[in-house]
Amino acid sequence: MRIAVAPVACIAAMVMLSACGGSGGGSAPIVEGPTPKAACGPGSRPETGLQGRVSRADHDSGRAAEGYTCNTELVGRYTVPNAVGTVGGFKVERYTDKAGHDCAYYDTTLLYPTNALDAQSGVNVLDMSDPTQPVLATRLVTPAMQSPHESLVVSRETGVLAAVTGNPAFYPGLVDVYDLEPDCRQPKLRSTLGLGVVGHESGMAPDGRTFYSSSPGGGPLTAVDISTPLLALPVGIYDYRSHGLSISNDGTRAYLAAGDGAGVLILDVSEIQARKSNPQVREVSRISWDNMTIPQNAIPFTRDGKPYLLEIDEYSSNGNGSVAAHGSVVGAGRIIDISDETRPVVVSNLRLEVHEPENRAEIADDPGAQLPVQGYAGHYCNIPTRVDPDIAACSMIISGLRIFDIRDPRNPREVAYFNAPVSPRVTPVFEASNWAMSSPSFVPERKEIWYSDGYSGLYVIRVTNGAW
Repeated sequence: MRIAVAPVACIAAMVMLSACGGSGGGSAPIVEGPTPKAACGPGSRPETGLQGRVSRADHDSGRAAEGYTCNTELVGRYTVPNAVGTVGGFKVERYTDKAGHDCAYYDTTLLYPTNALDAQSGVNVLDMSDPTQPVLATRLVTPAMQSPHESLVVSRETGVLAAVTGNPAFYPGLVDVYDLEPDCRQPKLRSTLGLGVVGHESGMAPDGRTFYSSSPGGGPLTAVDISTPLLALPVGIYDYRSHGLSISNDGTRAYLAAGDGAGVLILDVSEIQARKSNPQVREVSRISWDNMTIPQNAIPFTRDGKPYLLEIDEYSSNGNGSVAAHGSVVGAGRIIDISDETRPVVVSNLRLEVHEPENRAEIADDPGAQLPVQGYAGHYCNIPTRVDPDIAACSMIISGLRIFDIRDPRNPREVAYFNAPVSPRVTPVFEASNWAMSSPSFVPERKEIWYSDGYSGLYVIRVTNGAW
């Protein structure tokens, strides 16, 4: 096992944008401007101004309380009435077991233990047999499920769910592993072991054999063998500060949203996948971009046989390395061509008009805009399939869920959105607004997208008017 202690000079990602490393090789200019707006069809309740905006005037007039939809409709939701704390977090995962039960898993906190105020501590397991009425089947309350931060992940191939204890900086890395068969509504605990070193985010090989624990502020990247029930084992500890990461379908490449100012790193992890003795990791390439904030995650996909990454940055900055309250620089999302994995190239953006520098002053007084960990910015994107996805869905905080057509990766366009009705807060510490932070999941056969909002729980929405 190769062990390398990560440097500790970088501060946690939610506190500081890392300035610990240069941009490295492979930097590429980024296409300027917002992604083209959606054309909203029948039944829509579209935005009244800038793309992605929920203005103070709309709050005052009651328009924000109606919500904003474009080629989407609400199917169902699960929430806690009159919630005091947070009731939604960073991940919504879906799994359908061999018996045909359909389940959703989502963490219930943006910062533990705020969810405990509503007796919601843990990961909610929902029976989604009727998506119009999600039913709470059970709640997972082992250590990592109490405070998974952004690390909850599912292997659809093998029916494994895992997470590591995490927070905005890092926690001692207790890794919980569950089996989702034979009944996804009642996950079975395999193990809880302190193998993750530190926790914040994670990745998992699609075959469910290897769980990766990561932290952008304190490092390191830890690979854990979870293939044997009751006997999770460390594989290697590597000196890479990583936010989210995704693993290639064959398990040989790791795509790191790097925590050291490097943007996205591509690592060769084939020796880990092959379970070689003392497995080594090799850096293949790295890429950064001019308006980078905090890289959150990078997901591989192919379109017409050509390989890409879908990447999104979180939050905003003023170009000085710190997360800012309504900063002038918003990273948002992008598509990266990795046809030559040694020389990745940014080919397009996923952005809204509210992310553009020339519009930041106009929207600065909107509710939620000034919160450093909220505001008009991106957080997570996901795709329904890694092979020829038609759409990408992105949680963009107070702009809600945004849906993009990515069939032409060099020319994406927004085709739909759902920004939930804004309700008054029981405890008005912050102004009422959306807080859409989660990685969404999909039901392609019904054109459904599941995501959660930190203030109002889980939503099931359907894309309408042929937009998907």
